[in-house]
Parts: sequence; structure tokens; C-alpha cells
Amino acid sequence: MIRRPRRTVRMRLTALYCVLFVLSSIALLTIAAITNLGQGPVPVQQSLPEHSEISRYLRSSVIALGEMTVVSVAAGWLVAGRVLRPLRAMTATTRRISADNLHERLAIGGPGDELKDFADTIDALLGRLDGAFAAQRRFVANASHELRTPLATMRVSVDVAVAKPGPVPPETITLAGQVRTELDKVDELLEGLLALARAQHGVLPGHAVLPLDGIVAAALAAQAGAIAAGNLTVQHAGGDGIWVEGSQPLLRRMADNVIGNAVSHNRDGGWIRITATAGDGAARLVIENGGDILDPAQVAELAQPFRRLGADRTGSDDGTGLGLSIVAATAEAHGGSLDLQARPGGGLNVTITLPLAPRAPVAAGTGDRAGVPA
Repeated sequence: MIRRPRRTVRMRLTALYCVLFVLSSIALLTIAAITNLGQGPVPVQQSLPEHSEISRYLRSSVIALGEMTVVSVAAGWLVAGRVLRPLRAMTATTRRISADNLHERLAIGGPGDELKDFADTIDALLGRLDGAFAAQRRFVANASHELRTPLATMRVSVDVAVAKPGPVPPETITLAGQVRTELDKVDELLEGLLALARAQHGVLPGHAVLPLDGIVAAALAAQAGAIAAGNLTVQHAGGDGIWVEGSQPLLRRMADNVIGNAVSHNRDGGWIRITATAGDGAARLVIENGGDILDPAQVAELAQPFRRLGADRTGSDDGTGLGLSIVAATAEAHGGSLDLQARPGGGLNVTITLPLAPRAPVAAGTGDRAGVPA
């Protein structure tokens, strides 16, 4: 099927200008011809020469009209491009603006015409959005921080109640265990919210240059118990000699979250495949896992906070729903990206892209690599 070319505003303006020029020229020629014909009767002996002159006049007019039509198309194309140049600049700037750089503005100069009014309206909208996003992130960070104190007080109160002298009723011990479990979940949620807020604010603590294979190895070691419990087979290839630069805590948490997601959202006796490559100035970490066939529309939303496929997928309702949103925010804060794809045979394909570090660090005097996770 042949795709029709896109009808741009520049093309429409050029066509409109050309049509108006042709119509006005035809009208002018028609008026001139009517005027000549209306000058009175022509003697017989002069009729042939004058009609010959009119024929040459009409032919010359048609040729000139065709030439000027071509010129008008070229002129219209140039003029339309010049008029639409501020609009193209606004479009390019707007495409660059996202939730992470809402502080940018179009800042279109020039006369106070409709285009400048439109640009100023967009700038005002961006200012309101920037304020709203900043207020939301401050609220998340402040609320997560302030809730730690009452949670710690509740945990201490539970421990004191169980540790009192004398026999403790079994119901109290059971209730204390349930409360501790729920407090652990709330702590995990608050920690996730804090990590998400830091990444979205671009706060990158603990800057370091780290080997990608070391980050992955540390995440696999942290999930060793769950991998063994699920009888999972892990294939890990590549990553040697690939270095990335950024926040050590956030990059480690990013790897922990995505590998932990592959472990927990898997089948018993399933598999995980991890591949790391480098090229075009970027490191690519691909984590694939087996499992049930997933809905691509739902997978596309998993990077949003509190989006999960539900307990029907894993048989449990564990997790905070922040894991992949933290991964996405961390990758974007480091100048990278996260891509989620449902595998046709079941399971998930996660691709993390990060800029390569300029060079691998070397500890002075020893030749040992620096920044390797412990």
C-alpha cells in the first residue's frame, strides 16, 4: 500500500498562495480582454491584424501566467517556511521537554503576534506543570521521611509489649508478628518512594564509576535464596569491561529491582537470561524471564508507580508496585532509558540503556579497578 505524503501546513500555505495568485491573474487577464473588446466595432480591413495581435497577446499572457505560477510556488514555499520557522522551533523545543526538564521554556522572541502569544501560553502552562510536579515530588519525599518516626515508634512499642516480664499470651505474640510483617511492608514502600523521589528529582548520591557485571553479580547474589527456592536457571553473559557512571545506591537498586522482578514473576523451574553489551557509547542490559503470556498493553504501563499485573500472575500480592518505576526513573536520571516488552512465548523482556563511562577507573599505584561493588 502506497502511503500518501503528509500534507503539512507549509504545503497548504504554498498551495493557497499559488491558487490565489493564479485566480487573481486570470481575473486580471479577463478584465483586460473584456476592456479591449469593449472599445467599439473594428473595421473589416483592420479585423485580421487586430485579432492576430489579440491572439499573440493571449498566448504571451498564458505563457507568462505559467512562468509566474512556477515562481509563485517557489516564492510561496520560501515565504511559508519563513513564517512557520518560529512554529518549528516551538515544536522541537516542546518535544525535548519532559517531566524531568519542565524548567525549560520556549522563549520565542519577535513581534507580539499570534505565534508569540501561543508560545507565551505554552510557557505559562509549563510553569504551572513544573510547579505541580515539584510540589508532588516534595510531598512524596517529605511524607516518606516524616512517616519513619511514627513507624519506628510502633515497632518499638510492639517489641516492648512482647518483651514484658511474665507470660505473654499467644494471641499477643501472633498479633505482634503480624504487625511487624505489615511494618516491614510499609518500610519497604517508604524506601521505594524515597528512591523514586530522589531519581525523579535527579538527586544522585554516591557518585561512582561501576562495572556493569559487578552490579549484576551483586543483584544475583542478593536474590540467590529466591532463585534456589524457585529452581530457576540463570544464564549471565557479557558485561565484562563495561563501565557505567552514576549514583552507586540507585544503580544497585535498579539492578536489584529488575532482577528481583524477574525472579518473583517467574514459574517454578523457570529461567532468567541476562545479557550485557556495549555499543554507540551506551551500555545495554537485557533481562529476560519465562512465565505466562502477558498483555502488551499492561506491560507498557508497568513503569508507572503502583502498576502491577496482579496477584493472578504470581499467586501472591507481594511487592509495592514501585520496582519498575524506580528502574525507569533511575535510568532516565542517568541519561538512559527503560524498555519493557512482553515476550511472545511468555514472560518479560526488560532492556536498560545507560551511557558508558568515559573510561574505567584505575586505583593509583596498584592497577586495581576502582568502584567495584563490595
